[in-house]
Amino acid sequence: MTEPLTHGYDPAGVEARHYAMWEAAGYFAADPLSPAPPFCIVIPPPNVTGSLHMGHALNNTLQDILVRWRRLQGRSTLWMPGTDHAGIATQNVVERQLLREGRTRDGLGREAFVARVWQWREESGGAIIGQLKRLGASCDWAREAFTMDEPRARAVREAFVRLWEDGLLYRAERLVNWCPRCRTALADLEVEYEERDGQLWHVRYPFVDDPAGGLVVATTRPETMLGDTAVAVNPDDPRYAAAVGRQVVLPVVGRRLPVIADPYVAMDFGTGALKVTPAHDPNDFEIGERHHLARVNAFNPDGTISASFLVDATGRPLESPRAARYVGRDRAEVRKLIVEDLRADGLLVRAEPYRHAVGQCYRCATVIEPFLTPQWFVRAGPLAESAIRAVEEGRTRFVPRQWENTYFEWMRNIRDWCISRQIWWGHQIPAWYCRACERDHLLAGVGGALTVLPGARPLVARERPAACPRCGGADLVQDPDVLDTWFSSALWPFSTLGWPEGTPELKRFYPTAVLVTGFDIIFFWVARMLMMGLKCMGEVPFRDVVIHGLVLDEEGHKQSKTRGNVVDPLDLIARFGADALRMTLASQAAQGRDVRVSEQRVEGYRHFCNKVWNAYRFVAGHLEGKPVAAGPWQTLPLDPMDRWVLARLDETIGAVTEALEAYRFDEAARAVYEFIWHEYCDWYLEVAKVRLQEGGDLQGQAAVRQVLVTALEGGLRLLHPMMPFLTEEIWQRLPHEGPSIMVASWPKPLRLTPADAAELKVAEAFMAITGAVREIRAEMNIAPSLQLASVHLRTDSAAHLQAVATLGGPLRRLA
Repeated sequence: MTEPLTHGYDPAGVEARHYAMWEAAGYFAADPLSPAPPFCIVIPPPNVTGSLHMGHALNNTLQDILVRWRRLQGRSTLWMPGTDHAGIATQNVVERQLLREGRTRDGLGREAFVARVWQWREESGGAIIGQLKRLGASCDWAREAFTMDEPRARAVREAFVRLWEDGLLYRAERLVNWCPRCRTALADLEVEYEERDGQLWHVRYPFVDDPAGGLVVATTRPETMLGDTAVAVNPDDPRYAAAVGRQVVLPVVGRRLPVIADPYVAMDFGTGALKVTPAHDPNDFEIGERHHLARVNAFNPDGTISASFLVDATGRPLESPRAARYVGRDRAEVRKLIVEDLRADGLLVRAEPYRHAVGQCYRCATVIEPFLTPQWFVRAGPLAESAIRAVEEGRTRFVPRQWENTYFEWMRNIRDWCISRQIWWGHQIPAWYCRACERDHLLAGVGGALTVLPGARPLVARERPAACPRCGGADLVQDPDVLDTWFSSALWPFSTLGWPEGTPELKRFYPTAVLVTGFDIIFFWVARMLMMGLKCMGEVPFRDVVIHGLVLDEEGHKQSKTRGNVVDPLDLIARFGADALRMTLASQAAQGRDVRVSEQRVEGYRHFCNKVWNAYRFVAGHLEGKPVAAGPWQTLPLDPMDRWVLARLDETIGAVTEALEAYRFDEAARAVYEFIWHEYCDWYLEVAKVRLQEGGDLQGQAAVRQVLVTALEGGLRLLHPMMPFLTEEIWQRLPHEGPSIMVASWPKPLRLTPADAAELKVAEAFMAITGAVREIRAEMNIAPSLQLASVHLRTDSAAHLQAVATLGGPLRRLA
């Protein structure tokens, strides 16, 4: 039963009602046994900590457009929903809660802390799902997945073990990006760089055999000097040829360092002499490997200074009381102390302003520290080869194609993927250590925390081993690290379909049809899904990757809280309705361009909602108790404008279908907007109004009513993927077949005959004459209310003459 007809469209009174109806009727549900062609999208899982922002609104609107369109086409559709556990972000949220309570995660202990995070997730996590429903997202919510639920945990363990068994996984001590605040390793992609003003300090390292001489090095981070194990110069640099092989004294500390020659050193940067700190710089690490230098890690995991730097070249303890005062202090404080000590010793040659990029943790913005620590790595090279080939061969294509170049550039220079994280919230690595066999490699820390030293031999298994295969002992302890969040996300297209089980969903819907995502996670997620899909399933995870732009403000600026230009999609939905926001986003989503959104644009599409609603009100007013012509429209007594609007509907069906097939969302939105507003409302409705008011020809009026309904109903089905709520509300009130526009059919062209083509010329002539008269009236400033006595038409065109004869009544009224 429909609600009473109102003068204005009220989205607030419509959206919740229809969404509840769709869910209750099961229209979102996928049927893996359906014989219809499959169409599947897996949602880019939003973080469980997240709230709907404009990026989410754009991404999910585009996905919903595709899903609703394919559903109307009769496809067996599955839009697979879920959320990501967001390891570091979620742990930070709960740690802040504990801090407000005067507690810490270390004080709580691992098991209790993880239980607390699960509690938070059940109570507060996943709010974004409800917000996606407000947007109109038609996901199969009964299948909602979570990257930490048991089916996904089983998939993670299976993938990890397979990589291990195939020699694609290893644990080794390597230099990684380290966040002292989160106390965990980060992937290269999780480090955000920001240009900052700093200092470039020039420091003299005295020769051991000539303290008055020495080499001057330049550094932006004096605190890392504590880990220096050499000074390097370029072998082709004549300035330093005589210095190679000599020794210098490390200022402040007193450790002796060799002077080495290495081609990495740039002769034209700084002084041409480079301090080498293998444990605190990735390039220095490589130099250290080539020259067999010691690695001195001068930092603790929390960014304070460790006592480990107080050793000589042979590793024996070094007496340096002044340097000893650095131990336990924060790195920023120690930087100032070292600069003071260098100045006091006369070894600070000069300091100059220097602007450079500083790496920050993408979650907490703490300056990251290159840190030497044992981690788990995936050998990415072999996986990347097959993923590159899949895109080269067209098994997966990027839309727009230009993003393939970005993908290839990264994949062809890929580095091994650090997948371990030193946090507690996440998939704990399925590897165990025998306390008896590995007693020299296992250290118990504060609160029983386990440290696994390099060289420990892991027992990798899908489930906890009953006993050590080497000694038979049962005292096994699990690796304390958890997996990078992106590891579980890389399995998303097939883990959500039931892998590693051979489920009907997996057989039916994999590979998925399309992935819709932003360019900023091509490396984080898209590439890794391709690698893992090919590895675990032997097939690409999706056929198309549609890359959309950023959502900017009206002036083209990136939205930020600092700038104060953040647009809240939930606020826009509350004020203007979900349909107006969705149509705004779709109309702006041109390939290769960012999306500009403002309140004025959304308000403009709110007016479009009212335009469509008022068109329906006009039609409804002429349907009550009035006959509607039946039978194929070709048999009806149609005049040229009837045939014209149906022909335009045909062309719009073709244009919208073609645009959606090519993922040109803006063109699809524009085509249906033009048809409904300018052709149906501005032209056909006005002509129909005159003809229905004239009386007389009852058959002709019945035909007009039929065309009014046919064109409007067809336009609503075209519009439904973009504006689902408004179209459902009106469609339910029109003569229709079926329970919902959601499960109706995509409109098919009516197909014109040669006779229709001749009539169309008459309709076009009518509109040309009407437009010409209106233009003359405007030029001569003749008020619309003033009726013209006559209009003289000079023409020998048969179409013009026929237009006057056939459409004289509407011509007089409109012109």
